[in-house]
Amino acid sequence: MRMPLQHAPDSEAAHTIALQALAFLASDGERLGRFLALTGMGPAELKAQAGDTALLQGVLDHLMRDESLLLVFASDAGLKPEQVAAAFHALGQVQRARGRHG
Repeated sequence: MRMPLQHAPDSEAAHTIALQALAFLASDGERLGRFLALTGMGPAELKAQAGDTALLQGVLDHLMRDESLLLVFASDAGLKPEQVAAAFHALGQVQRARGRHG
């Protein structure tokens, strides 16, 4: 049974956290290179899709799959890892809502 997320961010706050995460990855060539290699994206494609909710959710998913990376990001951003997870789930809700209404 899933527990409700405490203090879940709204979609705007979730997007902000995800954009911070993307900037965090982009600030380090090795981190960015690993993300691009795992996603199969190129830099131009990443730049073109930077505001896309699905991509931003993927960025947060990438961080959550690597605990050490997640902890460094959360510390740098002044967030708790749980807030990153909550943002991931909030973006998923945005995606599902768009699927129903899009």
